[in-house]
Amino acid sequence: MSTDGWKNFGRYGADRDRGNVHGKIALGRALEDAVERMIIDGGIKSPPSTRRGLTARMRYLMTHKGGHQALADALADAGSTANPATLRAWKNGTRTPRRVNTEAIDTAYWTLRARNVLANPQLLKDHLNNAGRGTRMEIHPINQQVVDEPRRRDNIRLRSLQVRYVWDDAVDALTTGDIGKMEEIWDDVIADLDSDWGAYTYVSHIGLGA
Repeated sequence: MSTDGWKNFGRYGADRDRGNVHGKIALGRALEDAVERMIIDGGIKSPPSTRRGLTARMRYLMTHKGGHQALADALADAGSTANPATLRAWKNGTRTPRRVNTEAIDTAYWTLRARNVLANPQLLKDHLNNAGRGTRMEIHPINQQVVDEPRRRDNIRLRSLQVRYVWDDAVDALTTGDIGKMEEIWDDVIADLDSDWGAYTYVSHIGLGA
């Protein structure tokens, strides 16, 4: 398939695999994955069943805006409540909550942490910009096995490159749902590939080393 053939994506069967998508879609998914990793990797590692893990979660909930409400909502969903004295005892580690309450505390913690990370896009921008060094990106070509055999390009390989300078705009596009801007960004990214850049307009996956 020539590079121009990507303008008519699916004519020869590439769309038979739903994993084959435009790079702008794959980039958006990769950014969402990066956010999820930031939420998890930067979170409390100790399990909520340990004293350290429990008190750390309670401190976070009691000292961050919205924490009290997040915990109240999680406890209510679990069919439970807790008065201020009980909350202080959990926070200080002087009382061990029942299992259902421990699970509610854990749910409330991760809910609030996710909300706080998502509310501050600059965190993701700084993470991806990496003090100007950028982020390593792996670009996986489309699955050629679903393409009509005479039109397959089995020589297209996984590409890896260090991507800089696009992350502020990419995060803004993700936050606002600006798919047109995401497409412009993707065009800029693949323009740094060789003359066969058009073969990566559509891809099967994008991985970010962040």
